[in-house]
Amino acid sequence: MRAALGGTFNVLHDGHKALIDRAFSEADDILIGITSDEMASLSRDRTVPFSVRKKNLERYLSGKGKKYEIIEINDKLGPAVVIDDIDMLVVSGETYANGVLVNEERIRRKMHPLSLIVVGMETRGGVRISSTDILAGKCSRSGNTAAKDIAVGSINPVKTEAVRSVMERIYGDVRITPVKASSGVPEQPWGEETLRGAVNRAKAAIGGHDMAVGIEAGVFEMYDGIYDIQHCAVLDRNGNMTVGMGPGFRYPDDVAELLRKGLTVGDAMKRLYPNHSGRGEGAIGLLSKGLIDRKSLTEQAVMAAMVVRTAER
Repeated sequence: MRAALGGTFNVLHDGHKALIDRAFSEADDILIGITSDEMASLSRDRTVPFSVRKKNLERYLSGKGKKYEIIEINDKLGPAVVIDDIDMLVVSGETYANGVLVNEERIRRKMHPLSLIVVGMETRGGVRISSTDILAGKCSRSGNTAAKDIAVGSINPVKTEAVRSVMERIYGDVRITPVKASSGVPEQPWGEETLRGAVNRAKAAIGGHDMAVGIEAGVFEMYDGIYDIQHCAVLDRNGNMTVGMGPGFRYPDDVAELLRKGLTVGDAMKRLYPNHSGRGEGAIGLLSKGLIDRKSLTEQAVMAAMVVRTAER
């Protein structure tokens, strides 16, 4: 028996997990469709990159012990060659209409309709848990509106999701609020400008939050070339600041040459790799051929900035 379900999975929350768990209880083989960045952006103001959403989903599925497949989808019906091979659809009240469309299309093609298994929407305190509220910092991924309130001095979803990943490991339930904050340094920071940018972002984001995180990636002329090193600054409401940095990596000589001529890393990568968007995995994802991605690199910087705090807990 093969079951299918789909969604954007912008932030994998308890509602998504209920849907996935039901599918695994009903079938031996599960097909999960994740909307593409292009499709997701049509109905959402903020979208976590596909590569990040897929890895988060894979991490949750790894302990399920059953066969599964993840595919990228670009329309509500999904690719017919794959959908034709399933027996049931697991849907929420929000996606039920899409299930009806799939069955109408199957009937049009003289195929039997799929069984539709409807899973109730997960709520907390009578309010439905949604990725939109989680991304806005209104609640944690479990729907907790009273969770520790942490701001990130950036609206970059890779940075915010990296902070969420680290802070959940330390504090459990957290709310992560993206704040559009100025770094106060050039678009492409060099050397000490990098830490200054991270500190400025944290200070600009703190407001009334419990804690604020500033992250800045900069380039450093050192050793045998130009290295990229992310810095992170964490500021709490009592004014205590801790900083850390992630592991550095050396840029290839052709990239370094363009950086020395005044280009940003982003512009240099676009010029040398015009067919690569870099969204989600970043320059490191391309240069390492997927061995490291931008979110993982950012997590290391955030964890380094939290070492003193975790040691004192």
